[in-house]
Amino acid sequence: MTVAMAPANPNPIQLNLNAPLKVARWRVIGNPIMAIPHIIVLYVLNLVLSVITFIAWFAILFTGTYPPGMFDLAAGIMRYQWRVGTFYLFMREPYPAFGIPSGPADPGDDPAILSLVRPEKLSRGLIFIKWLLIIPVYIVLIVLGIVAYIVLIIAFFAVLFTGKWPEGLRKYVIGVARLGFRMNAYAYLLTDVYPGFSTE
Repeated sequence: MTVAMAPANPNPIQLNLNAPLKVARWRVIGNPIMAIPHIIVLYVLNLVLSVITFIAWFAILFTGTYPPGMFDLAAGIMRYQWRVGTFYLFMREPYPAFGIPSGPADPGDDPAILSLVRPEKLSRGLIFIKWLLIIPVYIVLIVLGIVAYIVLIIAFFAVLFTGKWPEGLRKYVIGVARLGFRMNAYAYLLTDVYPGFSTE
């Protein structure tokens, strides 16, 4: 009798996109334009996220925990980022709702899925060096991002002429985004689990 084993250290940040590969051809131009109001909102929310992270740093230093309400808000902002990003990059057709879907678990009301596991305790020491530890991941992401940029150009013309995202190309872009969000969650002090280098 074989027993299925769970991964030894599953990443607490899960990201995916449940949307058809088919996209209306006009969306390669229309989606980025329609996303402008969301981008303006995200600019403000990113400032809020920076303030939350600053406050959370001291909370973790003195208590070893991330205040639950602030964690939920930070998770919601990241989830909103992912929803807007998938729309901006014409990977889905449904227009993302305005608002912050807060809480660690994704409510499942949007094709773009982002869930985080709220840790019970966080390391007080790691908050001093997380920015240093993620440098190798950041370098890898720069390289992957350059390739992703080329992939997006190819996908632009693929959707423009065929009305469909090539499956492998979309999977690559989602994978790079997954690693990027895991790195950001680590940098925002939302987790002590190192992002690693896998895009799965």
